[in-house]
Amino acid sequence: MADLGFAQVDVDREGRQGLPEVVYGPGKTAPQITAIVTSLLAANSGPVLVTRVEPETADTVLEAVAADGGRYDAEAQLLAWRPAPAGDFRVVVAAAGTSDWPVAAEAAAVASAAGLDVSRIDDIGVAGIHRTLAAAPRLHAADAVICVAGMEGALASVIGGLVAAPVIAVPTSTGYGASLEGVTALLAMLSACAAGLTVVNIDSGFGAAMAAHRIARTRKASS
Repeated sequence: MADLGFAQVDVDREGRQGLPEVVYGPGKTAPQITAIVTSLLAANSGPVLVTRVEPETADTVLEAVAADGGRYDAEAQLLAWRPAPAGDFRVVVAAAGTSDWPVAAEAAAVASAAGLDVSRIDDIGVAGIHRTLAAAPRLHAADAVICVAGMEGALASVIGGLVAAPVIAVPTSTGYGASLEGVTALLAMLSACAAGLTVVNIDSGFGAAMAAHRIARTRKASS
């Protein structure tokens, strides 16, 4: 543990879980993020990530830690240093609609930086079920599918019934009034008749990516 005064940085997490501690950006100042990132870079060899970072803060942090070659993904709001090369664990991030893209982008960017082989399929929601079915070959080829959907969250059940691979469902806060800012999709995914879905928190593309990372790491360790 590294004591920075304002933060106790878990510098040993890479050894336990295969990835350094990921920093949650909101609520932290640019100097605080800089100090935490510097500590993690010094203590670990793997990717160092900061999620949900606004562009202005990202620019400040990148300038302060410029020597370590960080980069900022504006769509995913992700800061990353030393992203891992893609391995052989294939993750498909499937988004129901265009409004779900920011969450899908976060899931894809984090999973990619963690070393997973990531591809995206966008706008295959069940309102046009032919779009979902047309994507079936790509979904079948995945080692895990991250399904990102708002409204009533039905896409997760459909994909869960189509594929054999683990399906990680991400409810989003998109939708009209009765969608309750993602609560309706969350409850629908938790209640899905497709057995064995993993469901993460509302809008948590990060949580879904980390679930996929754990699955991939466990499979690699057992092979």
